Amino acid sequence: MRADEPFLVRHADLIFALKTFAASMLALVIALAMDLPRPYWAMATVYITSQPLAGATSSKAFFRVMGTLVGATMTVALVPNLINAPELLCLAIALWVGLCLYLSLLDGTPRSYVFMLAGYTVALIGFPSVSEPGAIFDTAVARLEEISLGIICASLVSTIVFPRSVAPAVAHRVDTWLLDARRLSQVVLLREGNGDISRGKRLKLATDIVEIDTLSTHLAYDRLSDRNAVTGLGEIRLRMLTLLPVIASIEDRLAALGEEALRRQPELKRLLEDLAQWIVSDVSARQPADRIRGVIAEQQAGLNDNASWERIITTSLLSRARDLVDLSRDCRALTEAIGEGRNISTIDFAFRSEAGAAPVRHRDRGLALWSAAGAATAILICCAFWIGTGWPDGASAPMMAAVACSFFAAQDEPARFIRSFGLWSLVAIVVVAIYLFALVPAISHIEVLIVALAPTFLLYGFLIARPATAGTGMALAANTATLLALQSTYIADFASYANSAVAFFIGVVVAEIVTRIARGVGAEWIANRLVLSSWLTIAIAAERRGKRDRAEFAGLMLHRLGLLVQRIAFLSESDRRDADSLVQLRIGINIIDLRRARYGLAASTIAVIDDMLDQLAIACRNYAGGGMPRELLASVDRALGQAVTDPNDSAREDALIGLVGIRRGLFPAAPAYRPRADSSVAA
Repeated sequence: MRADEPFLVRHADLIFALKTFAASMLALVIALAMDLPRPYWAMATVYITSQPLAGATSSKAFFRVMGTLVGATMTVALVPNLINAPELLCLAIALWVGLCLYLSLLDGTPRSYVFMLAGYTVALIGFPSVSEPGAIFDTAVARLEEISLGIICASLVSTIVFPRSVAPAVAHRVDTWLLDARRLSQVVLLREGNGDISRGKRLKLATDIVEIDTLSTHLAYDRLSDRNAVTGLGEIRLRMLTLLPVIASIEDRLAALGEEALRRQPELKRLLEDLAQWIVSDVSARQPADRIRGVIAEQQAGLNDNASWERIITTSLLSRARDLVDLSRDCRALTEAIGEGRNISTIDFAFRSEAGAAPVRHRDRGLALWSAAGAATAILICCAFWIGTGWPDGASAPMMAAVACSFFAAQDEPARFIRSFGLWSLVAIVVVAIYLFALVPAISHIEVLIVALAPTFLLYGFLIARPATAGTGMALAANTATLLALQSTYIADFASYANSAVAFFIGVVVAEIVTRIARGVGAEWIANRLVLSSWLTIAIAAERRGKRDRAEFAGLMLHRLGLLVQRIAFLSESDRRDADSLVQLRIGINIIDLRRARYGLAASTIAVIDDMLDQLAIACRNYAGGGMPRELLASVDRALGQAVTDPNDSAREDALIGLVGIRRGLFPAAPAYRPRADSSVAA
């Protein structure tokens, strides 16, 4: 923290801890005053719901209410009707939790919390209520009231007391990203340093986009955010998705040309230097974008059937340079408009997406299914142990198995996180025992109880506020509040508490063991599935002749890339190179770019391009590591040779740019393409 930062920023973690504790105590006091049966659930809900940013708290609160409502409704439908068949009831609850977890993992947005809550809420309400099925409706209503009370208190305190809006956090991350992108553009255009420098910067930008996307999903629920700023940030995000592959394409074209070719084209070299300076210069010292666009247009001579490979590459480079200018100009204009509070609808955008694309996320249905099956199996094992032993307090085991499996299913190695959750749960069990049997019996006033709880729960809140310890703080806070089971009268019994604690821990242990078996694949398996999924997406784009929105495709591929970067150490050398240089993303976008050209080309040219796309789709579907078949290179070169002779000038140029991108992406080390006058096919 810098000394010149505002007080609220420097002490944000402590302020969050104080706010969260105040909200939890408010919820507990109101729940006790309303004589709710389990007031501690209101207290625990505050810690489960609260986030450092107000928008994140609001979105989580809304979805938690919806999920709890669905879960409570399902509990009322299941328990009374199946209470006389306990095995069938356990199976129904396990399948419901598995189904909801599956849907939650496929969604992957804050909305997924609805599905996850709807699942394990049935376990939380249903299993402890089997001894009193007649009161299930009252229990479900009470649980909904307690959780809603906790959510309301958390949301009110988060929004009213020193609120932290999501929008400034997103705007700051976006500004930092754009600054890093400008520096990367300068490095690429001036060909500074080695490939490792630009590769590291590129991968960091790809990862940051995923993080910004995750943070941006809370904007719609942030009542503190200006709607115009939110819309502007959405427009910037759309251009960020396209900017990164454009920079990578420029770097690739420069590598294809080589320094010797640039020395033969001093005007091009001067243009690149001017563009590098223009990208990083301040607004006041920056020449108009139209002027540098004009310089690019002057050097971008038309292509004919005698065009050399160097001329084709140069034209492709200049086309991507024009895209870079347009995207950079739009991002600057949007940033200025947001900063000045101007309506962004007045901006005349240079770059326009083919459609307003919503964020697109990668979904791994196979992985989601294995996770769901693991959760259902863990619940059934705990139920079998509970019913088989006739253990009165055994209901906590399947309940905690459902919670543990659901919370950590989205992680690469969920069993490791479940084990950590279990260890910190043990700490919470000890802390609760100290409170229940040493401190609370001597307390007779609510004010004294609050003072006694303050040191422990303030520490938990401080841990939650820090990303590195958020999971630890959440496990401690939720488990301590739940096991403490504060009510209007002191009814703690050591034997009952010990039994519940043991069942609680058994549920976590079973969840870890089953998850380790069901999800024992690890990061390497997930990384390889991400690579294969991207090749499959390219195959689909090729088969559909690129009939997909460019921004949607970029969003999906960049989301996968962000996930892949976290696991890049587990990839093979060739797949790692592809990820480093955004190869899959660039190939897909170039396939989509062919759409602009296909319908303006001659029928004979379309036929050759379509044949190449069909072969490309087959090669991508059959990808098993290593390079692409050499026959595909011959097919790409045939398409290039046919496109060069097409009579339609503008469509021909667009087609050639797309084909160059595909060739460079698939075969970066192949010899230069030679026109048919020299050779029918490049070897």
